[in-house]
Amino acid sequence: MLLSFHTENMCEAGCDEAGRGCLAGPVYAAAVIFAPDYTNELLHDSKKLTDAQRRLLRPVIERDALAWAVGTVDNTEIDRINILQASFLAMHKALDALSLIPQHILVDGNRFKPYKNIPHHCIIKGDGKYLSIAAASILAKTYRDDFMDNIHTEYPQYDWQKNKGYPTLFHRKAIHSHGLTPYHRKSFNSSIQLELF
Repeated sequence: MLLSFHTENMCEAGCDEAGRGCLAGPVYAAAVIFAPDYTNELLHDSKKLTDAQRRLLRPVIERDALAWAVGTVDNTEIDRINILQASFLAMHKALDALSLIPQHILVDGNRFKPYKNIPHHCIIKGDGKYLSIAAASILAKTYRDDFMDNIHTEYPQYDWQKNKGYPTLFHRKAIHSHGLTPYHRKSFNSSIQLELF
């Protein structure tokens, strides 16, 4: 069972991102605030759930959260400021869009750029420890997947409907055969040149 809160008597927002390790598409982040007594036995790290489970949980999260929001940074901006800074920016955008101002922020991972002087804690594998971070991971993942499914129709040869922009062998072979699209991150050229076989 995941934890409902980190610090008692605080309005806490959990944050997580999706798409950081991709060769194409934007990075997405989400921020979620639950009531401190909120419980949900089905909520877990999005990577440990099936796509069907994530899709079922998304409307539950959106209904049950006191506030939630999603932020995104496109591939052009990723190339300009680098993927780490873009991940922080996407989280800040999600926090900006919340209808409640959190008193404390929980971030999945080990690094974060401070947000508006609000105290934060970085939690390694936090999406497997706190409900708010797990919920944020599900929202970020599903909204990003929706985006990749949509642009798959423009460039079906890259199979984004399946790989979501991650550097699978098929995706790297497609880049080798067809070149880059306007959605590819040019700053990841070095990783695109990985051996194909």
